[in-house]
Amino acid sequence: MRPVLRTVDRVLLGLLGLVLLIAGGSVLAIGLGVRPPSWWPYEDQHDVLLSAARRTRWRDEGWWWPVVIAALAVAVLLALWWLSAVLRRRRLAEVLVDTGDGEGAVVRGRALESVLVTEAEALDGVDRAEVRLVGRRGEPGARVRLVLEPHGVPRDAVRRLHGEVLAGARTSSGSARWPSTVRIRAVKHPPERVT
Repeated sequence: MRPVLRTVDRVLLGLLGLVLLIAGGSVLAIGLGVRPPSWWPYEDQHDVLLSAARRTRWRDEGWWWPVVIAALAVAVLLALWWLSAVLRRRRLAEVLVDTGDGEGAVVRGRALESVLVTEAEALDGVDRAEVRLVGRRGEPGARVRLVLEPHGVPRDAVRRLHGEVLAGARTSSGSARWPSTVRIRAVKHPPERVT
């Protein structure tokens, strides 16, 4: 999941959970006999959620129904966007490999990711690597995260990754392109003491 979607997902779930927790907790507390503050919408345990006066208060106003319909439409569209973003497949399950005979072969995406991780971690200066295949099965790409060792040089690591690892994957799959995104960070290590 992309970082923006992950953040939006967590914030929306957190807010929804908080609202439901406060609403449910307040109803439970009032039902058990706790005296609510004066500004609280419920007065005692026999109070209803929406009285007849509250339900029909704005019904005769001309702006009420268009605002209600627009708010509900926006809520439905946001819910559908959220659902499609959560359910969308993020990694390739399989990659179509051109075998040259017109038939082709299918390679499992996880197996190819595992091979790419092994080759990337074998590069000089790379401590760990994560690879996720993206795109379509006929035109795959990769998102690579490299964790460099303290002596690792980012430019050399990226150059060798593109020149050796991803070039080999492009050649093996028979793809003309292999778009990739590489993110690099250094491994955390304790500070060196200077004497």
